[in-house]
Amino acid sequence: MIKTLVLAASLAAGTVVPGAQVDSWIAARQASAAVLRVDDGTGVASHAAGEAQVDGHFRIGSVTKTFVATVVLQLVDEGRVGLDDPIARYVHGVPKGEVITVRQVLDHTSGLYDYAHEQGWSTNRWRGAARFRSYRPRDLLDVAFSHPSNFEPGSGWRYSNTNYVVAGLLVERVTGRPYGAEVTRRIIDPLGLRHTSVPGHLPWLPRPHARGYAEVAGRLVDATLMNPSLDWAAGEMISTTADLDRFLDALLGGRLLEPASLAAMRTTRETGSIFGYGLGLQRFDLPCGRSVWGHGGELIGYLTYALRDDEGKSAVLSYNPLPGGVPGESLITLFSTVFCP
Repeated sequence: MIKTLVLAASLAAGTVVPGAQVDSWIAARQASAAVLRVDDGTGVASHAAGEAQVDGHFRIGSVTKTFVATVVLQLVDEGRVGLDDPIARYVHGVPKGEVITVRQVLDHTSGLYDYAHEQGWSTNRWRGAARFRSYRPRDLLDVAFSHPSNFEPGSGWRYSNTNYVVAGLLVERVTGRPYGAEVTRRIIDPLGLRHTSVPGHLPWLPRPHARGYAEVAGRLVDATLMNPSLDWAAGEMISTTADLDRFLDALLGGRLLEPASLAAMRTTRETGSIFGYGLGLQRFDLPCGRSVWGHGGELIGYLTYALRDDEGKSAVLSYNPLPGGVPGESLITLFSTVFCP
């Protein structure tokens, strides 16, 4: 069954909410649920399909990295961290830590091996009963640091969850508090993100939420419940479309960082992919020539994109993929429909 709810009819002329595109994913069994929120500054429209509800919670995966990078940059603004300081000043035991800078950790140019590439160490894949296991950040780093670096620091780019485990430990070392407590104190509470959380070792999501699925031996299994500590500061958080919209508006609107830090966050490296990468922030270039800023995220059963353009229009999408998934071309078409004139 497809469910649709439009909240507010006051969107500016020319703003389109591509609900039919989202509905088609459900009809084609590319996804079991999807929720999309579009905010153009004059009004908000939300569309839910399949099992989803417009106010539903979901795992945001690597969108967590944008929250963590924001906290690190706030510490830079406070003079407690330097972007070009060696990471060894804050986190002990990092290979080549005297050479790798804080900036290189945040923009994935450190060369550190991604522990999630190891079999059984990725939350994007079915892990059976092991999905309820608890991990400590140092467990993740032990796996990562047992491998040589991908390249010399600063000489290349490669996405690595290890970087944001290191960034989380930096926050804890500088503040003396859990990284999640700092995210809550500095971002969640001040912005009133009442439906955003850092779950730690808790395996469930607040209600309402759509279920996530995985294909195992040719059949679908419910993958909703899992202990997200395997991702920790690289991807454990839970949120809603409304809360992510509010977060992006505050961040990219200049309310969370000083101008110099926000500019550094938006300074991107080319990645050889469809996005450029800054400091915990992705720049997606759409076919029409417009760019949007934000981050994508994935945990098994959940895919999220939180995006905003420089005119203040935002789109937050979360969907629950089925085997085969939603083609990348469909996602590009959807976001082009929203952001391109």
